Amino acid sequence: MNHVRMRAVAAVLLTTSLGACSLMGTEDDGTATESPATSSGETTSEAAGTVVLVTHESFSLPKKLVKAFEEETGYDLEVRAAGDAGTLATKLSLTADNPIGDAAFGVDNTFASRPIEAGAFAAFEPELPEGAEEYALEEGADRLTPIDNASVCVNIDKAWFAAQGIEPPQTLEDLADPAFKDLFVTPGATTSSPGMAFFLATLAAFGESWRDYWTQLLDNGTKVVDGWEDAYYGDFTAGSDKGTRPIVVSYDSSPAFTVEGGESTTAALLDTCFRQVEYAGVLEGADNPDGAEALIEWMLTDEVQSALPESMYVFPVSESATVPEDWAKFAVQPAHPYEVAPGSIAENREQWLTEWTDVITR
Repeated sequence: MNHVRMRAVAAVLLTTSLGACSLMGTEDDGTATESPATSSGETTSEAAGTVVLVTHESFSLPKKLVKAFEEETGYDLEVRAAGDAGTLATKLSLTADNPIGDAAFGVDNTFASRPIEAGAFAAFEPELPEGAEEYALEEGADRLTPIDNASVCVNIDKAWFAAQGIEPPQTLEDLADPAFKDLFVTPGATTSSPGMAFFLATLAAFGESWRDYWTQLLDNGTKVVDGWEDAYYGDFTAGSDKGTRPIVVSYDSSPAFTVEGGESTTAALLDTCFRQVEYAGVLEGADNPDGAEALIEWMLTDEVQSALPESMYVFPVSESATVPEDWAKFAVQPAHPYEVAPGSIAENREQWLTEWTDVITR
């Protein structure tokens, strides 16, 4: 197992263990300055107070960056974890009339329509860095700002296949081939954001025949578990010494964390991917909307964008941000990931998940 990845998971678990509410960047910076910046780039003479960011449990940025944000703007940043991306979107939707923070980050394109339709976000359109426009929502771009992206892809343990002398799969269709019986594990669509993304990839690939495809997957011994960590660190052969399955649903960035001797022992199958984009927005009725706007603008700076790969294992949306050397070599993004329109997801999500549950529980 790669040590870098182990540290990553440890950091996530540590963040989670701190509870649903945590503070960042409050070590020694001496509180607000006298001239905090506003969304327009102007400054005020009053202390800015606290800006509350509601986000998912995997949110993490270097403390020195948070401290710089606080020193430069005068705002104290308070981070409140609110579960995974799906749980976050649900909480924001249900509290649209009584916001639980000033800004939110981590709503992705598979869940974005739900809180937007609920009126959870106020209008705010910051100037985007070059390249970010590609990730803007078709509907709701005035409410949510793209911050990062990554694609959920089937990953394989190259070392396992080489040791067994078996040619690894390449496509979604291959996963239903008897040659790969009992070798594939995926998180569930109802319990996991990457699981949902993989389901959407199959839906985009097979259309109305997705139910038949999933039946074939299950007949071929596919294992469905609750979450990504269960799949990657419980069942995947490259994620755990106890793993028995060399094919797993993970991310296009995952191979950068399994580098040994200058080569990655895993690979993402780039013809199986579904792109996820994470967004940030100002919550409607926020106590500190200026602080929320300043926070989102800060998340678009090259400093934060360049920190995203090693902090949250995602790609920046800014073309001028940098990515680690290993990412440039091993974290290859798909050229043509599968897509499903957010509006279609919003309209059909509950029906699809009910039908998916029926298929996997037969």
